[in-house]
Amino acid sequence: MDSWEIAQVNIALPTVPLTQPELKWFVDALEPVNAVADAAPGFRWRLQTEDGDATAVRAFGDDRIIVNMSTWASIEALADFAYRNPEHLAVLRRKREGFERLGRPHMVLWWVPAGHRPTVAEAEQRLDHLREHGPTPWAFTFRQPFPAPGAEVQASEEDWYCRA
Repeated sequence: MDSWEIAQVNIALPTVPLTQPELKWFVDALEPVNAVADAAPGFRWRLQTEDGDATAVRAFGDDRIIVNMSTWASIEALADFAYRNPEHLAVLRRKREGFERLGRPHMVLWWVPAGHRPTVAEAEQRLDHLREHGPTPWAFTFRQPFPAPGAEVQASEEDWYCRA
C-alpha cells in the first residue's frame, strides 16, 4: 500500500465573494484548518498558491468555485482528518451558511502513485467521471471506496495462505 496514496478534491461555490463579511468565518478558518491538515497523520500534500491556500485557483468552469485538493497516505487518514478533526468539522458544519448546494457530486477520491501531485485538470476529469458513471475504481467516494491498485490481488493471496 506504500506505493499508492489517496488523492481527493472537493469543490464549493460560495454564495458571495470571499471578501464579503458573510464569509469572514470561512476565510478566518482557512489558515488554522490548513495548518492542522498539514500536521495530520498521513497528510502528504495539498494544492496551494503562494498565499498558502487554493482560493485563487480557478477551475471547474466557474471562476467562483473554490478548490481543495490533497493527497494522503490512506483513505483512513483522510477520513480521520475530514470527519473527526474538530477544527475541520466546525467548518463543515457551517458550510450551508455561505455555500450553494451543487446538486451533484462535489468531492471525489482516486488512487495516485506515492509522491504524485495531481493537477487540477486531473481532478476535473475524475469528478466528471464520477458524475457521469458513479463510483468506479477510477473515481470514487468515501461511501463507496475502492482499494488501491494491486490491493485486491494481495488480499486474495493472503486469504489463500490463511486457508491452506
